[in-house]
Amino acid sequence: MVVRVIVAVAIAVVIAMVGFKTLKAVGGGATPTARPEEPEDVAELAVFFVCRECGTELQVTRLGEAQVPRHCGEKMEVVRRPVPGDPTLN
Repeated sequence: MVVRVIVAVAIAVVIAMVGFKTLKAVGGGATPTARPEEPEDVAELAVFFVCRECGTELQVTRLGEAQVPRHCGEKMEVVRRPVPGDPTLN
């Protein structure tokens, strides 16, 4: 009877160790990731995210890691519009 208890505890410990290592691997572990780039101001570029389903528009004023947002379940489209007073428009 004592041997069965010892074997059961040993098996439980092995299963727990494998489980924790698997969770650590899936979760990325405790290792720090690379620092993200500093966001830059891009308000003067007149860049917008536009939802083609409903027409919602978001103006991009600071750009960090580029990820196109979703609205109405679809990815928004990136649109660059002319800036009023831009000398390159002539």
